[in-house]
Formats: sequence, C-alpha cells, structure tokens
Amino acid sequence: MQFLWRYIEDLVGKGLPYDVIAEILLYACASLVPMALPLSVLLASIMVFGNLAEHNELMAMKSAGISLLRIMQPLIFIAIGLTFFAFYFADQVVPKSNLRMRSLLYDIKNKPPEIIIPTGVFYNELPGYSIKIGRRDHQTKMLYDVLIYDHTSNRGNVSVILAEKGEMYYVNQHQYMILQLYNGAMYEEEQVKKASQRYSYPQRRHFFEEQKIIFDLSGFGLKRTDENLFKNHYQMLSTKDLAFTMDSLNKKIEEQRTNIYQNIKSGNFFRKMYRPNEQQEPYVFPNKRKSIDSLFSTFSKSMKINTLSSAIAFSQNTQSYIRSENQSLKSRRVWMLKHGIEWHRKHTLALACLVLFFIGAPLGAIIRKGGIGMPVVVSVILFILYYILGMIGAKAAEQSQIELWLGMWSSTLLFAPIGLFLTIRALQDKVIIDIDRYIDFIIKPFKILAQKVPILKKLRNKSSKDENTSFNE
Repeated sequence: MQFLWRYIEDLVGKGLPYDVIAEILLYACASLVPMALPLSVLLASIMVFGNLAEHNELMAMKSAGISLLRIMQPLIFIAIGLTFFAFYFADQVVPKSNLRMRSLLYDIKNKPPEIIIPTGVFYNELPGYSIKIGRRDHQTKMLYDVLIYDHTSNRGNVSVILAEKGEMYYVNQHQYMILQLYNGAMYEEEQVKKASQRYSYPQRRHFFEEQKIIFDLSGFGLKRTDENLFKNHYQMLSTKDLAFTMDSLNKKIEEQRTNIYQNIKSGNFFRKMYRPNEQQEPYVFPNKRKSIDSLFSTFSKSMKINTLSSAIAFSQNTQSYIRSENQSLKSRRVWMLKHGIEWHRKHTLALACLVLFFIGAPLGAIIRKGGIGMPVVVSVILFILYYILGMIGAKAAEQSQIELWLGMWSSTLLFAPIGLFLTIRALQDKVIIDIDRYIDFIIKPFKILAQKVPILKKLRNKSSKDENTSFNE
C-alpha cells in the first residue's frame, strides 16, 4: 500500500496493461520479503507456543520429561534455515528485483499519458496535431464539433479540419489511433514555389462526408530502458559488490584528502616568494632574519597594500577551496555510509528471524494465549520497536553520530538479551516479572528497620496488640 500511494500518480492515466502492473507489484513485494520474514517468524512462534500452553499441551509434554528446549529444537532448526534463506534472498534476489523495479518504474514515469482528449480545450499531446472537441456522448462514444490543426508540415496553422462529428478507436494493439470524421471540410493553404505568388495565399478546400485520420502511437508505448544504467545503486548490489564498492570509495576519499593536503601545502604554506612587477618599486630583502612585523614595517606604503590584498585574496581562495572539497568529501562519505548500511541491513534482517524466534516462542509459552488476537498485537508491537530502533541507529550512523556497526546492530544487541531472558524464564516455568518479589524486595529494608529501632518496634507491637484485641471482640 505504501508503494502504491507513493507512485500512484505515475501509474494512473498511463494506460498500462495488467501484466506490467502485476510485474512491478511483484518486484515491490519481493523487496519486502526480508522485512516480512522476521515478523512472520515472531507471530508464528507466539501463536504456536501460545496455543500449546493455552490447551495444556506444553504441560503434558513437560510432565512426560520433555523440556521446553527439546520441544523448541525442531523449530530452532527451521528458524536457522529461515535465517539463511532470508540472507540469500536479501543478497541475491532483492538486488535483482530492485534493479528491475527501478528500471520499470523509470520507464513508466517517462511514458506519455494515455490519450484522453478533453472537451472545450485544445489537446496538444499528439505530436504534430492540436485537437479540440466541443462535446462527447459517453453512451455512444461519439465526438461532436471536432476541430483539428495539422502542424506536421511545420508551417504553422495552414491546415485545418472541421467536422460535425466523429469517433475514435485503436487498432493493432493500440499502435495506431484512428479518428473517423463525418460531415466536414479541410482547409489548407498551399505552399508556392514562385516568389511572385508568395503573397497570393492560394487555398485548397475539400468537403467530405467521411474521412479517416490515422495517428501513429508508437511513441506512446512503454519503452524498456537498459537495466545496466541503474546497476551501480547500492540497493542493486550484493554484499560482495557492496564490500568492493565501499573499499573503492574509501580509497577515493583517502586520495582526495591527500590531494587537499598537498594543494594547501604547496599553494599556501610554502607559496613562492612575492615578486613585484616592473612598474612597482623593487624591494631588497635584508640578509638578516627579522620578525614578520618588523619586516612588514620596512615595506613601502604601496607594497604594504599589495601584500595585504594578496594575503586576503589567498585566504579567501583557500577558504572557498576547503569548503568545496569538504562538501565533496562529505558527499562521498555519506554515499559510502549508505553502502555500509545496506551491507549491514542484509545481515541484521536475516539474523532477526532467529532473534525474534527466541523472543516469540518463550513469550507464547509464558502468556499462554494463542489464536490471532493477542499474538498479533504483541508481535506487531515488538517488531515495530525492533524496526524503529534499527531506523534510529541507521540514521545516526548515516549522520556519523555513532559507529556504523553499532547503529545497524543496536536493535539486535538489545533484543538478543531479551530473548535470552525470556527463554530462561520459560525454561524455569516462571512469569516474566514477579511483582510480589519486587514488592518484598522494596519492603524488606523497612521491616528490618522496624525490628531494630525501639520506637518503631513499640509501635509495631502496639499495632499487633490492637489487631488481637479487635479480633477477640
């Protein structure tokens, strides 16, 4: 649905066949499989173990001497298999589907819209023609008051066709459009060769009861672009290609930094000595070394002005050069980080199948709720948290706020201990959080304090006596 709403303006009104729409939706769905697999594993594990616990089947198996880990063992192998499948799908299938989807979407965007001639205005989408229709009968598909300007000769409005009515239809699989006109006339100014007849404006009129105009629509079809034009994008690369591209970008960044350093070093810090022009008065530098201020004070007024002007110009040029190169370095750095994010995402989404299984299976055994309601709510909430943490980490890594590996693996590093904790609690047949235990932990210091402090001890004994008296009464 997000894909459809995002590209609805590019798809509607293009006259696309059903197979093209189905093809681009298939490619869009394929790109969502690595993200859907962890959610499906989480939901399925909660539903399965929730049903087993709800119908006391887990209790029956445990009473027979089968541990929860042994019950989970077949599904653990399935989760591991899904992890490898998700990585293979994200590494091999998704780049190809993204490449074909991006290429097809580019072709759809560049495809001219379907020919729908409005009423009351001129339609200029057909190359070489300008068509106006007075009104249209939607039941009979008949067009009335048809006006056509023929510009195919590139001589202006010298050919006009008027018709009382007409109809439009397509032939040869929409390759040609035929406009059948009835009861009309064609007016055309003839082109003369002699200069003496140039301003006589000879005209030819032709009246007809029925006439066909054929429009070639070969330029309105869907033209497929070469997919190699989009293959260098990071979403179209496998992990091997991403690693190679990141290494190349890193080398280019280091080379650019070295070039910046050398240019600034040679052009500013160790610039050649200033040599005045022949028109300026020559200056003889002293043999003894002096400080900059004392040396500058020995210059003449004109030479001081020239020296300061040159220094300001050099510093401004250097600042502009540094800003430009810094922006270029930042762009290359961001582009390299995008490749790194895509490389890590292929691994994290695959490993999420295994991590979320160890969260869903013990969670279903603990909450003891199967079916659709509770498992769907819990799994969606957990996956949204996992996905949001991954997005925040990826954004922070892209902006160089944290390390790339830490940003991309933050959600996995957080959810893996949670899965381990839930698995241990489920193996011990304990609830997730024992509230009474924590309440006793908080109250215990106050009980010890009441036993040791004399005043509190007397109040405690008095309260116990009052309770016994009220009980006896």
